This record gives sequence, structure tokens and C-alpha cells, in this order.
Amino acid sequence: MIRFDNVSVTYEDATAPTLRNVDLTVPEGELVLLVGPSGVGKSTLLGAVSGLVPHFTGGTLTGRVTVDGRDTRTHPPRELADLVGTVGQDPSAHFVTDTVEDELAYGMESLGLPPAVMRRRVEETLDLLGLAELRDRPLATLSGGQRQRVAIGSVLTPHPKVLVLDEPTSALDPSAAEDVLAVLQRLVHDLGTTVLLAEHRLERVVQYADQVLLLPEAAMGPPAEIMAVSPVHPPVVALGRLAGWSPLPLTVRDARRRSGELKGLLEGQVPAGPRTPAPPAFEVRGSGGGAPGSGKGPGGGFPFFRRRRTHPTTPTDPAPLLRTTALGVRRGRVEALRRIDLQVTPGETIALMGRNGAGKSTLLSTLVGMIAPTTGTVRIAGRTPHTTDPRELIRHVGLVPQEPRDLLYADTVSAECAAADEDADAEPGTCRALVEELLPGVTAGTHPRDLSEGQRLALALAVVLTGRPPLLLLDEPTRGLDYAAKARLVAHLRGLAADGHAIVLATHDVELAAELAHRVVIIADGEVVADGPTAEVVVSSPAFSPQIAKILAPQHWLTVEQVEAAL
Repeated sequence: MIRFDNVSVTYEDATAPTLRNVDLTVPEGELVLLVGPSGVGKSTLLGAVSGLVPHFTGGTLTGRVTVDGRDTRTHPPRELADLVGTVGQDPSAHFVTDTVEDELAYGMESLGLPPAVMRRRVEETLDLLGLAELRDRPLATLSGGQRQRVAIGSVLTPHPKVLVLDEPTSALDPSAAEDVLAVLQRLVHDLGTTVLLAEHRLERVVQYADQVLLLPEAAMGPPAEIMAVSPVHPPVVALGRLAGWSPLPLTVRDARRRSGELKGLLEGQVPAGPRTPAPPAFEVRGSGGGAPGSGKGPGGGFPFFRRRRTHPTTPTDPAPLLRTTALGVRRGRVEALRRIDLQVTPGETIALMGRNGAGKSTLLSTLVGMIAPTTGTVRIAGRTPHTTDPRELIRHVGLVPQEPRDLLYADTVSAECAAADEDADAEPGTCRALVEELLPGVTAGTHPRDLSEGQRLALALAVVLTGRPPLLLLDEPTRGLDYAAKARLVAHLRGLAADGHAIVLATHDVELAAELAHRVVIIADGEVVADGPTAEVVVSSPAFSPQIAKILAPQHWLTVEQVEAAL
């Protein structure tokens, strides 16, 4: 179905090819998973299949890519639209209409399909992806995960032979991700659709793959064989490597069947976890409201998220950095948050979890003054965020939003970092050093829009972390990051927490919560349904439990790192 004949891609001003001598065939009706560290060319390879590379991105492509016999060198993307459906890392960039139903129908209208066919396929897709209740919603009011499902649905309706998906589950909660992957598997098995998928959260997808393609080596083979040599692999594979299991397990079920001896070795031992500061720092009482989708708005600029140098409070200081009392937020007819009481003191890391649209991002936006409370109060270091001068507020709180480009406005990485250093009164080179720490290899002269999603996120994180704000808010901080980059981020955030910084992160990444958080708060349909120490909350939750917890239950092990330390 897809053939790469000695393909190399070199972008303008690049010192080396992004893809080099790729020669492979993707069979029809298979799900092929692309894996590899951030920035090795996964998005470029996907773009070469859809024709976006080089027709839209520029650069030079040598060799030949054919899709069902069509040469992408001579067929621009519009002539491949009936054959290849594409969803990029930023779903919003693909939207051309205003509402969910219109977006699902647009691709079919462009291909001239009959109205009766269009209506039937729209209804099927709404049901497949759980979007029926959102059919009339404006796209601008959807949460990040809901937008991702709409983007996937918009390419499913024309029934393409090939689906190209770049990080399709990165903004989805675990249950929604399973639903989307089940749909993709059904398309592969029942309709013979060929799916080419790049994803960093391998714990979600590797068990669905027929073949795995490892970049930059361009080695393709069965998942177990590639995972045995891949530098990026999910926790279940890491545990299998540690325990010496062969063949390596790819699913929790396979690993659990072999875990008896390992459980015996671990019996009676206590997992080491994040040091919980005293007193307890984050309490949620009452409930958060909001229908699905109320958690996130249209975004826009974030003009005041540059950080000034701060003097963090010590971890033993009991005074809370943040306190909310009976916080309520109404957005139009939706009560997005209702009577939220919480406090955050120095040194604690909190994970806010829940399905897409539960109100997590609304809460973070309210904490930095972007949204004014309808009822109740928010106090950060004694100040009310939405009435405080932004130049004063940024000395106390920093937010990394879900869309990192909202923080980035310079023409190069080096200019972005220089501005961050100046705004934070930091030593020149501080931001650049953080970028290198989080994601080595990002070129200083690169324009931020030419970075991969993970690289842009690393840059945005570095911009905010340069100022070392006492209270750090992170919205999906690992989206687009590979396992190595995520490990470096975790290490840096642990250092900040040890220095007395408080961290609140909204995430669907259960592995991140297991590694980093002292407490987990789970929100479902705006209601706080679980609140407590990480081990207790996630082990008892099938949806939000990390792989290691599922494998070694009922023992309270959360990460491979904990198991390795115990052994």
C-alpha cells in the first residue's frame, strides 16, 4: 500500500537530512506504529505519505514515496485527499468550520459525496467517537481532547484507504484513548484500512500494532522484536527487561501472568515514593461543575506568562501559596466549577486527573487570572489573580498552557531564550541550558514553528521554568515528549519541589502522575470523585492506574524505578 524507495528529506538550512535512506513497504490493512525519540523525523515521514512533505513544508525529498500506486512527488495533497486521511499533532490547525457536525461533513463535501451518504457517515462517526452530545457545539468551546476526537472523526468520514495519525491520543484521557484505538483497530480488521501512527505514549498503543517502525534506523518488524532493542519503550517492556522475561510482554495481561516470582521477591517491601511535605498541601472539597468541554476555551494569547526571578519559600513553611474558597466559575450556560476549596503549600506536587472536559484547564486558567471567578475567591500569595497587575502576578505563579505556541513569539529558539532570561532577570544562557536539559539537540537558529510538538513544549517549559515561580501550573506537560525527555522533566520538577516550589499539573499521563505526584485528585463530570495520596488513588482506579500498578496489584508499586530500587 505504501512504498518508500530510498527516501531522504532535508529541510532548508538544515545541516543534515531529517530522514535518511528510508527503504520499506507498509502492507495494506496493517496498523504500523512509528517510534523513536523526539525530533527524529516521525512527523516528516507521516507528512511524506500525505504529500505535505515537501509540497507544503518545503525542503528537498529524494527517492520516491508511492501510496496505492500514486507518486507523492507528482500528486499534491489535494490529489491524495480521497486516499489518505491525516491528523497532525495540532488538531485545531486542521479545522475549517465552526461546529462539530460541520467539521465532520466538510471532507465529504469537498469530495462531492451525496447528501444521504454524508448524513449516514456523520451519524456513524458521532457514535463511534462518542461525539453525539457535542454535534452542535462550536469547536472553539471544546476541550483539547474533544478537539482531537473531532479531528480524527473528520478524516474517518471520507473512508480513506490510508490513515496517517500523529500523536492521536496525546490529549485524550485513558478511556477516550482506548475508544479511539478500538475504532482504529476495527477499521484495520474489518475494512482493511492501512493505519500509520506515531505516538509517544507507547503503553497505550503498542499492543494494537501489527508492525513497529523504529526511527532513525528505519527498522521495521513485529512489536516484541523492535521493543527489545528500542531506546523508547513502555513501562511493561521496561519491567520485562528488568525481570529478564523472554519474549518481552507487551500487555499488562501478559506481564501479570509472569509476575508471580517477582511479586514474591517484592512481598513485604515498601515502595519508595515522593516525599510528602508537611502539612498536607492540597485539599479539594465540594464539587467542580461543568459539562464536557467546559474545561477549555478558544485559547488565544498568553501575554503575561513570562517569569521574574523569585525567592521560593522553604518546603517547611506551612503558609499556603494558593488558597481558594467556594470557587465557582460559570461560562455561558455551563457551570464549569462549583464550590472548590483547595490550598497548595510549598514543596508539594499535585496531579489533577479526569476525563476530557472535566474543568481541569478552567481551574488552572482561573488560578492565573485568565478567568474571573463567578463566586468564591482565589488568593495567591495574598493576591487576587484576576485583579492583580500581571507584572506582579508573574512573580508568584507560572502557567505552561496546553498549546505551547501560545507562549512563543520570537523568530528563533535563541531569541526566545534570550527574552526569557531578560524577563526573569536570570543569567544569560539559563533558558537555553534548560532547553538542552529537557530535550538536547534543539538548534538555536530554528524557528519555534518548525520544531516538533515535543520540542515546542520543551521550549515553552524552559521559558516558564527560567523564572522559577514559587507556584508552577502545568497543563498536559508531557504531550509530545518521549520517555527520555519525560524522565528529564520529572527530574527537574522533583528538584523544584525539593527546593520548595509547589507544582500543580493537569494530566492524562498516568505514568507521570505515578512518578511525580504526592497527591492525585480525580474529577469526573465536574465532581471530585477521588482525592488522596497517589498510591492509594491510582491503584484503586482501573482507568487511571499505571501499568506497573496493574501488573503487581494488590501491592502498591507504581513505577519500574521503585521496583528496581527494591530489587
